Amino acid sequence: MSKKFIASIYLCQQHAVMNLNDTNVRDTDPVRLAKYYDDSNIDELIIFDMSRGDQEHEYALDIIREICSSVRADVIGAGNIRRMEDVKKLLYAGCRRVILNYEKESNVQLTREVSQKFGRDKIWACTGNPAHISDNLGLAEEFLSGLVLLNPHIIHETVAVTSLPCVVMINQVALNKLIEIFGLDSVEGITGNTINDNVKEIPSLKELCLQNGIDVSSSSYACEWEDFKKNSDGLVPVVVQDCKTMEVLMVAYMNEEAYYDTLRTGKMHYYSRSRQSQWMKGETSGHFQFVRSLTADCDMDTILAKVTQVGVACHTGARSCFFNEITKQEQEGEQANPLQVFENVMAVIQDRRANPKEGSYTNYLFDKGIDKILKKIGEEATEIVIAAKNPNAGEIKYEICDFLYHMMVLMAEKDLTWEEITSELAKRE
Repeated sequence: MSKKFIASIYLCQQHAVMNLNDTNVRDTDPVRLAKYYDDSNIDELIIFDMSRGDQEHEYALDIIREICSSVRADVIGAGNIRRMEDVKKLLYAGCRRVILNYEKESNVQLTREVSQKFGRDKIWACTGNPAHISDNLGLAEEFLSGLVLLNPHIIHETVAVTSLPCVVMINQVALNKLIEIFGLDSVEGITGNTINDNVKEIPSLKELCLQNGIDVSSSSYACEWEDFKKNSDGLVPVVVQDCKTMEVLMVAYMNEEAYYDTLRTGKMHYYSRSRQSQWMKGETSGHFQFVRSLTADCDMDTILAKVTQVGVACHTGARSCFFNEITKQEQEGEQANPLQVFENVMAVIQDRRANPKEGSYTNYLFDKGIDKILKKIGEEATEIVIAAKNPNAGEIKYEICDFLYHMMVLMAEKDLTWEEITSELAKRE
């Protein structure tokens, strides 16, 4: 089991506060704080919704939704769960898992229902009292996939009664004790302020864990620097590609230090031949590149890096360094990137919404409002059903296109993006 360093955000009155028992403000902008944690190479992020009242709860859900769309780490939602609908809202906001509060009997009673509805892997529970687990042991082991222990002093009592993996919340602990806790077989991760206050030290802490024989998340790699064939300068070229669009963004070079710093931090580092020094992409511009994968070619002399690009890749301000077209031969029926087609059509629809054009059918739909858009979606869905019964395969193709167009109008009306849709679909693979 790879151990995880898990940051926590405690939402109260639209701010991030210190912890569950201290409502002093840590950051007035929880999304900014989430990005800071994410940039520091955390493995997961737990968000505790401490809001009071329905209105504040809705604001908290909006913040959670924005955080989920802004960070690479898996987000786990907790707090303010009273019924199955609340679990659904957290999952639909983008949370990978949801934590039930086993200190509330109503949450215990929800366990079976939400586990059967959304899947056991989506449901965890938290408690500061091991009796809450031992008293409901059969239910927990059948319908939960893990536990968050709100009190580090109950670790041994809890693991004595269940084999469920545990994440331990710790607000302050000595380094040797941290390593001791990570070394326990049932402990999957540590969260709380001991992580929040030390996120910049996570790479060093992971290295310390490895030195103590503790496997940590995202720490392994298959190739050492000596495995590569270097050029005459002792460098290896790196082709950098956007992990979503597959667009080639840039080509740069790595030396040994840049290679290992990239693996250690999860951010792309390079060696500048002109400056004769190492540099991290984004260190001055903020346009970081977060590693999604590194792959060596067949000759082990080039690296392909698939990244999440923040901002632009090129120093000119262009998205990609490759924009000077030399020649291009159009081919009839040339296949386009499907996602790029969806993005392009969506961009036109969003532009029509922002800049209405006289005579535009898209603007007609926006002007008529949500009821008209929904009516058209219903009509087009029916047309697909009718076309599917006919032998002409071309007919259903056109009807699906009509449906997808109207669906994208609805997405624009509701401020949804293809990135949000595809991210949610990816979770269901």
